[in-house]
Amino acid sequence: MSCGSNLVVKRRFRFASWNIGLLTDKSMELIDVIRKIMVNVACIQETRWKGSKAKGLDDFKLWCLGNECGRGGVEIVVDKDLKNDIVDVKRLGDRILAIKLVLGDEIFNIVCDYAPQEGLDGRVKVQLWEHMDEMMQGLDQEERIIIGGDLNDHAGKDHRCYEDVHGGYGVGERNAEGTSVLEFAITHDLCIANTFF
Repeated sequence: MSCGSNLVVKRRFRFASWNIGLLTDKSMELIDVIRKIMVNVACIQETRWKGSKAKGLDDFKLWCLGNECGRGGVEIVVDKDLKNDIVDVKRLGDRILAIKLVLGDEIFNIVCDYAPQEGLDGRVKVQLWEHMDEMMQGLDQEERIIIGGDLNDHAGKDHRCYEDVHGGYGVGERNAEGTSVLEFAITHDLCIANTFF
């Protein structure tokens, strides 16, 4: 048994990212699923919310962001154990939502984003990456970053030239959006977690 003032207890949390397709009138179903799989923080995309809001739902706190026509939309859901540890919320455009979570001496920036689908207006895609770069520039180098989103990309299975950010597990061929994601990861010293096993 260890005791004394040098004992450090690290808090852990479970994270998920999910493109839900449509959330209207299904918030409690979402909360039930998150509770069942024991997730503490979830990034949800394609919620089709309109505008920006925060609300409590059961023991959870939800921050929502969407455009006025009700397409797309993102949301971050935090459970009762962590909702009081959120110290900041940022919204960039109508596709990026970020929260700052303080756990002991560690700071986590959790970002939820939803990229335009392939074939949509290129200006919207450029604006998304400009907003992502702006957000990253505003973060302290010592803080941790978790991005959960639907970037509508295909990083592909080939990881040559991207070994530092791509773990080699992917599907199919890389598209232009996949290249943008990989370049963003290199620029900001991130990795594409779902390509590592």
